[in-house]
Amino acid sequence: MSLHEEADPSERSASTSWAGHAWLWPFEATRLALDIYSHWYLDRGPEPTDAPGEAALPWTTANSVALQLPSMRLLDFSNAVEGRPLLVCAPYALHRAKIADFAPGHSLMEALQAAGIARLYLTDWRSATPEMRYFSIDTYLSDLNVAVDTIGPPVDLAGLCQGGWLALLYAARFPGKVRRLVLAGSPVDVSVPSELSKMVASLPQQSFEAMVRQGEGIVSGKHMLQIWSLPLSTLDVEAALQRQLDGKPEDARALLERFTRWNDETLDLPGTYYLEVTDWIFRQNRIAAGDAVALGCKIDLAAVKLPVFVLAAENDIVVPPDQAFATIELLGTPPAWLQRGIEPCGHLGLFMGCKALAGSWRRIARWLQSDLGEATAERSRISA
Repeated sequence: MSLHEEADPSERSASTSWAGHAWLWPFEATRLALDIYSHWYLDRGPEPTDAPGEAALPWTTANSVALQLPSMRLLDFSNAVEGRPLLVCAPYALHRAKIADFAPGHSLMEALQAAGIARLYLTDWRSATPEMRYFSIDTYLSDLNVAVDTIGPPVDLAGLCQGGWLALLYAARFPGKVRRLVLAGSPVDVSVPSELSKMVASLPQQSFEAMVRQGEGIVSGKHMLQIWSLPLSTLDVEAALQRQLDGKPEDARALLERFTRWNDETLDLPGTYYLEVTDWIFRQNRIAAGDAVALGCKIDLAAVKLPVFVLAAENDIVVPPDQAFATIELLGTPPAWLQRGIEPCGHLGLFMGCKALAGSWRRIARWLQSDLGEATAERSRISA
């Protein structure tokens, strides 16, 4: 994929369209890609996401591997051994977890460290292999539970984009293991319209099933990205990073090259997980409707009473503010423990935009470190 230093209005329109559609993956792309996608598998199966000898994009913030599981690596970004732990749940979609650690000044992990979060962890989801094709939502909830037990509950949990509904399911399933919850750009109640939910509703589930069959149980992120390989302009990158790239040419070039590499490092998804997400989450709206079952237990969001902070992006077509904030109405959290924030950016800007990181995320860090009186409330509940 090429990055153009400048774009005329027509190029800008095409690029903006691509940026939106890429973040609707794998839903919008399915409509046009089914026939094309099948040709990839006439002669070969899905290729590994990382080609042999190809160096992965380096992390921005120093970290170590705390745990290796079939579905993920648990990365430890902590700079202290004491303190309340925060686990950032990255989205398991097209791109890797480096969305939370993109570049200096554009790293959520770096920003949280600077704001005083001393114990900090991140889920680095693995690209699906043929052996993982039957991994389900329950698989990822189970491994997330192992990660939380390794860190030591209760933890604070921050879900980014689709990592948000997974984090919410986890908090509802294991209420004693999560102290506070952050949902950033997270789709939950898809009865509130978005381009993403409209796209799923417009396609029969058989279309998604056909894609999984063609991929022999795996949905290839690389092939989907190749189908959507329209030019991405500098303006699009500037919007995501919330900064103009008109300073030192070498700095701008480095950021553009890094963004291209990040965008090209895709994740393959297990077919079972992919079908559950498209059908249960985005078509049937099971979480919001109270019909979701997580690791054998039916989930009732009204029973979620922990403190929750919901963050939305004003210009987000993937998870518009009305959809993001609709989650609040489903929870049993007392009003005093509910917080909301909105940033004047698009979807990506919530996670790598320098203004969002210095604004709402700093506020979230202060909220996580504040005394909300949960211990007093719990003692009162027990004594009653």
